[in-house]
Amino acid sequence: MLRRLIVLLILFIAVVAALGAWKYYSIRQQIAFFTAPKPPIQVSATEAQSIDWQSRLPAIGTLTARQGVELTAEIAGTVERVLAESGQLVEAGQTLLVMNNQVEQASLETAEAQVELAQLDFDRQQNLLRRQSISQAQFDQASSTLRQARAKAAELRAILQKKTITAPFPGRLGIVQVDPGDYLSPGTLIATLQDLSSLNVDFSLAEQYFPLLSVGQHVELSVAAFPDQRLSGEITAINPRVDASSRTLLVRARVSNPEEQLLPGMFAELNVLLPDTQPRVVVPETAVTFSLYGQSVYVVEPADREAAQDGENDEAGLVVRRRFVTTGERREGQVVVLKGLEAGEQVVTGGQLKLDDGAAVVINNSNPL
Repeated sequence: MLRRLIVLLILFIAVVAALGAWKYYSIRQQIAFFTAPKPPIQVSATEAQSIDWQSRLPAIGTLTARQGVELTAEIAGTVERVLAESGQLVEAGQTLLVMNNQVEQASLETAEAQVELAQLDFDRQQNLLRRQSISQAQFDQASSTLRQARAKAAELRAILQKKTITAPFPGRLGIVQVDPGDYLSPGTLIATLQDLSSLNVDFSLAEQYFPLLSVGQHVELSVAAFPDQRLSGEITAINPRVDASSRTLLVRARVSNPEEQLLPGMFAELNVLLPDTQPRVVVPETAVTFSLYGQSVYVVEPADREAAQDGENDEAGLVVRRRFVTTGERREGQVVVLKGLEAGEQVVTGGQLKLDDGAAVVINNSNPL
């Protein structure tokens, strides 16, 4: 019996020792795993560059025609002829529409006959006055009758002229809204006429930018219809009054439109070019990380000697340092770094989510995304 207990005790001690040895080996493996140096993280990087940067004032505006009008009827009448088509390019003074004028024409003939009669009576009275055969009052009455007859005839000529609608300036006609036989009352819209050779763009800027603006200053703009095309223009007028409700200043620029790509009413994004071109440090926008604590970049630097000895090649000897920076304007995928970075320093442009301060990296620009 004693022998049996001794054997069981020996077996128990052996099992406990085996379990302890296995546990010790497992712990050593885990410690080795977590303390082993991590492989370098692949990132894309580029150098910060110093370029001549022209500051710009961004704004949004609306395109308007340099000359644009809605053609309407000034007096009532019936359309007799429409001499222009929708979308037609017309010249200044070109007849677009004629209304029926038979009644006015007959009235004008009557008025012209009355002018002739009044003129004959005036001449007769004038001769009699020279011979002192009539009084001055009779002559004045004849003179007044003549002037009234001439004024009536001139009024009818003006009415007849308003029966014909002509183009006040050269431009492109819009959609004609009337047809022959339509009765037009005063104010009825006939069509729109727009001079599209050049357009105005009206936009607003904050009042503090007023000292930076001047007539003749260049602007660049783009519209949604042609997002990849940059159009140039220049400031032609600055409103001499600041809007008291918004504290903004209304500015007008003019842009050439020889091919009629732009239309009045389009929304435009524009930049006012400022003359203060200065060297600035710029990096790609993807290099800047935004957080609640500010804006930062990861700068690629050589590791110290101890870290370099742990690597097998030069690429393994690179680490990143997080550096907070102050940024300025952004344009075309680039951002100005005003403070915190020098030209020539290498910054990470892709792979920042995997990085911590001091992490070992290897640069691979074959696939920046």
